Amino acid sequence: MAGYDTTLPRLLLERAAADPGRTALREKEWGVWQSFTWAEYLDRTASFAAGLKALGLKRGDIVILIGDNRPEWLWAELAIMGLGGMALGLYQDAPAEEISYVFELARPKLVVAEDQEQVDKILSLRQSLSFELTSIVYHDEKGLAGYDAPGLMNFTAVCDLGRSGAGRFGDWVGEVSPGDPCLIATTSGTTGRPKLAMLSHRNLLAMAANLGTADPKRTTDEFVSFLPLAWMGEQMMCVASALLFGFTVNFPEEVDTVEENIREIGPHVIFSPPRVWENMAAKVRVKIMETTRVKRLFFNLFMPVGERYAAARFEGRTPGLFLSLAYLVARFGLFRALKDRLGFSRIRSAATGGAALGPDTFRFFHALGVNLKQIYGQTEIAGISCIHEDGRVDYTSVGRPIPETEIVISEEGEILSKSSAVFLGYYKNEAATAETLTADGYLRSGDAGYFDDSGRLVVIDRLKDVMQMVDGTRFSPQFLENKLKFSPFVREAVVLGRDREQVAAIVCIDADIVGRWAEGQGLTYTTYQDLAAKPEVYALVRSEIEGVNAQLPAATRIRRFALLYKELDADDGELTRTRKVRRGVVEERYGPLIAGLYGPEPAMELTAEIRYQDGRSRRMSGAIRLESASG
Repeated sequence: MAGYDTTLPRLLLERAAADPGRTALREKEWGVWQSFTWAEYLDRTASFAAGLKALGLKRGDIVILIGDNRPEWLWAELAIMGLGGMALGLYQDAPAEEISYVFELARPKLVVAEDQEQVDKILSLRQSLSFELTSIVYHDEKGLAGYDAPGLMNFTAVCDLGRSGAGRFGDWVGEVSPGDPCLIATTSGTTGRPKLAMLSHRNLLAMAANLGTADPKRTTDEFVSFLPLAWMGEQMMCVASALLFGFTVNFPEEVDTVEENIREIGPHVIFSPPRVWENMAAKVRVKIMETTRVKRLFFNLFMPVGERYAAARFEGRTPGLFLSLAYLVARFGLFRALKDRLGFSRIRSAATGGAALGPDTFRFFHALGVNLKQIYGQTEIAGISCIHEDGRVDYTSVGRPIPETEIVISEEGEILSKSSAVFLGYYKNEAATAETLTADGYLRSGDAGYFDDSGRLVVIDRLKDVMQMVDGTRFSPQFLENKLKFSPFVREAVVLGRDREQVAAIVCIDADIVGRWAEGQGLTYTTYQDLAAKPEVYALVRSEIEGVNAQLPAATRIRRFALLYKELDADDGELTRTRKVRRGVVEERYGPLIAGLYGPEPAMELTAEIRYQDGRSRRMSGAIRLESASG
């Protein structure tokens, strides 16, 4: 492994020189996996860099990238970095009005947009910008043949423009230093507009190197990149770690084919936020509900064995002989086939991060034999500061700090961290930078936590979100929400109780899974709203809540709940693009519903404004039942 006091483009040059014929990237297109060697990776990057140079890109300039995960994103990003510029990725589903703020702050001269959808979005935004956006580069030309907007260019045309100058790429890379800013990552923006965190080559590679020490990566590993490249977690794996360790990055054909493509590749390394793991566990349980009676019997027989085996490992105990033999039978009778169906037959490193993962989901995957670990970190520390150690995984902590990372707990109970991966600051926001970094260089997380007796970090919740009831009882709403979301029928949940006498919850059902359940019960429905209002669905969710309540102290059990007539949506501002709840927005928008949950009425009429990606909006109204749960 190379040291991390280098730059990302320099690593690309070294990989291409040392192992030019080895596969660096794959993309599935037209049903066939297309491979790109390290030499081809460098060739595309160098040509595009020279093309950008010809278009006037200068050192320190920002280029925005937006679209799905494609090799062109990596070629463009490394080209920008090789010229001393900064790459700024945006979520592909963000509407124009949401990203206009970022454009005005970053003032890019050039945008790399994937396809017609993204080009249309940028063109609609362009006319209202206060600066000149000179070039828009696209790499999927479908539907764009008749466009004649100024500065609109094909990715290949930019490469052709720079073909003759590509040989100078090494010279340009030589002028770039490890401490130079190279990536701007948007923060999740749970409390308002996202900030633009600037990270250097050293930040990203220090993180990748130290993560690799704690959780080894190999040159022969396969990784599937299916989460937005605008997310720091994906940058952490498919850019910094892939270049440092030389493993192969695979891009699925479409969003809808991710699960199938993962099965085809059989990755050794996978990293996903909790929602992905929760969805996988929920789908397995739904398919078991729909399968034959014999298969359901095997699942119900073997899964408790796997959970007991996982529990023993969590507690640091060696499973007894009888349990070990029973698990061996369960492994060959169920778990091996189930892991293969999920695409996990070769998995060695599985991690989750971005938010806390519920203990039930952890227990489920460890029962199958997937060594799932919790990662903890934030954008401002290049993605990670803690991870579980092999053989010391538990579902209450996030593990220990990775090498060269120091973590302390402030007097207020806030988690503070320091390492070479701590960011350079927020772009054009010195005040926010000063608030986030302490005088002695520690990064404020905004999270409350503590170290357990084994020296592992336990994250309680966001410091501002830890709630206290009127009787002084303190609880973490996130912990309760994660337990609720382990149910396959619950898509999202918002737990309430601050300064209240009891805990309540707003629940969003999973329309697909609950819809299948309803069809099995002979229930007819038309819309999500109609399904969520069914008394039978309320009874189903009440049963799930009461199952959770049975595992909780009496003071923090959920006593009242309502099923919202719509899903919480990032386009409505209720979730971030990484699907974290914007609690303040929810509490303001659904204030009458929250008040109703703490009142005596059994139902209420609720009106809310719904906004679509194309900018249209409408008001949505409907009756919502307000029901109680026991336990």
